[in-house]
Amino acid sequence: MRRVLVSFIFLVCCVVTNAQQFRQEFGSPRKTFVEVVAVPDHSDSHYTEGQPATLRIYAREGGVPLNGVTVKYKVGPEMLLPANADSTVFVGGEAVIRMGTMAEPGFLACQYEFMAGGKLQRDLVKVAYSPESIRSFTVMPKDFSKFWQRALREARKVELSPEYFDVPDATDDKIETKLVRLHVGKEKWIYGYLSRPLDGKQHPVVLVPPGAGSQKIYPSDYFPKAGMTYLKVEIHDNDQRLPDDEYNSMRAGKCAGYMRRGMASKDTYYYKDVYVGCARAVDFLCSLPDWDGKNVIVTGGSQGGALSVITAALNEKVTICAPFYPALSDLTGFLHDRAGGWPKFFSGTYADGVVDIPVEQALETLPYFDVVNFARTLRVPTFMSWGYSDDTCSPTSIWSVWNEIAAPKQFDITPSSGHWRFPNSQDKCFKWMMSNLE
Repeated sequence: MRRVLVSFIFLVCCVVTNAQQFRQEFGSPRKTFVEVVAVPDHSDSHYTEGQPATLRIYAREGGVPLNGVTVKYKVGPEMLLPANADSTVFVGGEAVIRMGTMAEPGFLACQYEFMAGGKLQRDLVKVAYSPESIRSFTVMPKDFSKFWQRALREARKVELSPEYFDVPDATDDKIETKLVRLHVGKEKWIYGYLSRPLDGKQHPVVLVPPGAGSQKIYPSDYFPKAGMTYLKVEIHDNDQRLPDDEYNSMRAGKCAGYMRRGMASKDTYYYKDVYVGCARAVDFLCSLPDWDGKNVIVTGGSQGGALSVITAALNEKVTICAPFYPALSDLTGFLHDRAGGWPKFFSGTYADGVVDIPVEQALETLPYFDVVNFARTLRVPTFMSWGYSDDTCSPTSIWSVWNEIAAPKQFDITPSSGHWRFPNSQDKCFKWMMSNLE
């Protein structure tokens, strides 16, 4: 066994060394060997009901157009693709897929794959049908506002009692970073990295809630370098100082399935303390002596995008909201044969979306936590960015949020992006933030 392991390590070292020698001798490639571009026949990827959509895939190997290569594909409503695949063939570097149409607002998806360059090439493309007409299935409970006002009022009876811990690796003569633990509710704590400019001035404050999961968070100097005090939080009271092995062992049991925990009641659902905790994190930022007394920004992606909208709706101190592809939106979509938002409750295809209580009981709870209902109460300027190839947070669910926002708003849509964003979108968002500071 030891001899096999040594041989394997030797082989890996040879491969790495050969690759390095190749680059040194011949230079690194400036293009990928296989180049693929998929283009819908409407440049903005938008259609009206009844209009057929055509997808053209252009592919080259080393600059030579593909010929005779089979493309397998599936077409259907997003996240509800059929089991069986159709196929077409590349001719002169082009493959054409007739996607069909939709009879109602929503997203039509095409998942395709083919072999080129010795590897499987695969992608997902979605086109929109009258997305501005997409409406959520979520109804706002009559006591929605009272429920959350009461929850926040109760949480504010608890002192935040911040505990600070030094972070030498993220601190210098220009930026100070501390790990802070906040008591944000009766039985709720969160950790966060607080980074602030050391210039003796007062600054806007920025809260960045986390994406889904329970992995470690890390400090950043992105906002402090721009003259802002920044707090990146986690939501599970997971001590960020723990060694990685110990941390991962702890969170595996503590945080598993948290997005479903306590769903039997709106008062016991896990996200209740999370939502209120993020609102309290804003209270903490606004208690700092270097806050400028005016500007409070919340921004994040996925679950962090959802928490950005929610926090802006709950805490009256927030002045700017900038979510990216928010999760937790239109949560009952799959019950209506339409893609819902992460965590894809009722989809039957995603482990985290398995609802293990009676549907009727879940439907009593979820409207209190659906981002759509918080969007309906949002009153601050909002910048939202998302892509159409996202199969985690469906663009259908995101449009259902966008269409409910009555506040001043601006969107940035990049149809080719998935559950991620281009640096250009981040730059555009930052410029928008700066333009909305008081």
